Amino acid sequence: MTQKNQMMLLGALVVIMAVVWYFNRTTSIAPGNVTTFQNYQLLAVENPQLHRDKMEAAQKTEYHSLGRNPFSEIAPPPEHAEPVKVAQHLQQTVPVLPPPPPPSLPPNMKFFGYGTIPNGTLRRAFLSDGDEVYIVGEGDTLLGRFRIVKINNANLEFEEIATGRHNTVTIQEEQSAPPA
Repeated sequence: MTQKNQMMLLGALVVIMAVVWYFNRTTSIAPGNVTTFQNYQLLAVENPQLHRDKMEAAQKTEYHSLGRNPFSEIAPPPEHAEPVKVAQHLQQTVPVLPPPPPPSLPPNMKFFGYGTIPNGTLRRAFLSDGDEVYIVGEGDTLLGRFRIVKINNANLEFEEIATGRHNTVTIQEEQSAPPA
């Protein structure tokens, strides 16, 4: 590039910069944004002062490890404690309770099918509760009580959120009315 062309390019860039600066300098805040800030309510804090006594107490506390790594999902092996010797007449047998039954969906809830969206997302399960139809994917919650774990071709695996117990329901074919 010649020096003349460079100077023309520099002049054009300066003119463009001046136009952009001029139009940006005259813009103002949108009126809707101002009302948002004017209506903002502060949090109700009774005493906004620093609680130095609580801060000092927290700084002086020491961490005492229980032998478990808090960053590991694996639980440490149990410590081998000596069994407590109890006189035989004091020993009582603890009844072993059977495990609770696996969770079940509400009795009128039916798993009637599944589907996928063409862009490669997870499967969706179709469940009906009378006239109500629920479409849920893997990992979604159903009725606030159940988490969908896996959607297979013939069954639906779910867990009860409160207890973590798992169960499976099979797909139910719609029964057509008998011919007249």
